[in-house]
Amino acid sequence: MSTTSPVVEKAEEAPEALPIIEHLPVDHLVTEDDTPVDNLFSEKQQRLLTEPLYSSWAGPGEGRPFLVMANVGLFYALYKPPIVPDVLLSLDVQAPSDLWPKEHRSYFIWLYGKPPDVVIEIVSNREGEELGRKLETYARIGVPYYVVFDPGGFLGIGLLRVHELSPLKPPKVISEKELPGVGLGLTLWQGEYEGVEALWLRWCDLEGQVIPTGAERAEQERQRAEQERQRAERERQRAERLAAQLRALGVEPENG
Repeated sequence: MSTTSPVVEKAEEAPEALPIIEHLPVDHLVTEDDTPVDNLFSEKQQRLLTEPLYSSWAGPGEGRPFLVMANVGLFYALYKPPIVPDVLLSLDVQAPSDLWPKEHRSYFIWLYGKPPDVVIEIVSNREGEELGRKLETYARIGVPYYVVFDPGGFLGIGLLRVHELSPLKPPKVISEKELPGVGLGLTLWQGEYEGVEALWLRWCDLEGQVIPTGAERAEQERQRAEQERQRAERERQRAERLAAQLRALGVEPENG
């Protein structure tokens, strides 16, 4: 069985990565406890923030991979329990080909060589400490962007709050929803997803265009193909009408 460690690929413009430490033991760490904690909306929202990036996003730049995952442990210290974000996005890293070894099942910062670039929490009650312990932890470990989506209004902060974090400065709430260092933005989108009409949080490009799901992309391609078929049919009918008019004038139209 392969035990290849997660690969970190660093581009010129990417921030300097931490050294990758492969020899630290992780056998004592609990990487999953099989406790169901998410509600149905959160489960769908998590998928809407992960699947479209793999289906439709080209990534942060040529030759730069990315990793997006939902509800997976983020280990930032060897002898501390993980924090489990609803969604995390990390640029310039990729998952190992074999996901079953224990050191490959979670996001270990010392193995990937860097913290995630974006962490998103979906608020479902008043007990998640999204603006307390989690905010402090994400800032301390060097996550650049921390997003809190509160569709139920539990925290009284509005629907969406984006924090720019630094280990050395207080968290800064930014009004714009673009994340220039990531090449993506976030937007609130009212629509139907998997049969549920709701207000969803979605990724968009820096021009504000929503990153489509695989199903949406397939539907867009189907519509484009149908439009092309209809255009070709209109051209065929036009050619037939013109040929009929020419024959009425005693002119045999040329074939071709």
